[in-house]
Amino acid sequence: MAMTETEMMLKGYGLTTAEFFYRMPDFKSVLNSFVWQEYDIAPDHPRLFEFIEFWHDKIEGPLHSVRYVHRKMISPGEWRNVTGEITYQ
Repeated sequence: MAMTETEMMLKGYGLTTAEFFYRMPDFKSVLNSFVWQEYDIAPDHPRLFEFIEFWHDKIEGPLHSVRYVHRKMISPGEWRNVTGEITYQ
């Protein structure tokens, strides 16, 4: 059974966004880009490297470069336990 996004975030996963620059198969001088997002674990990024291997094996356009960022969605400084709330009118 697959984990929900919340379960993944609580286990340390964060959102990884990668931009792939690749050459067109028929026009080698033309660079194109593709954006990919997935929940992944830093610093090893197993899902990102799995996708790069898939690209090399199955996609005809050779990779030029990959640029990526990673952001943990839940971190210790962002969570707090609120036991009550007071509002002023």
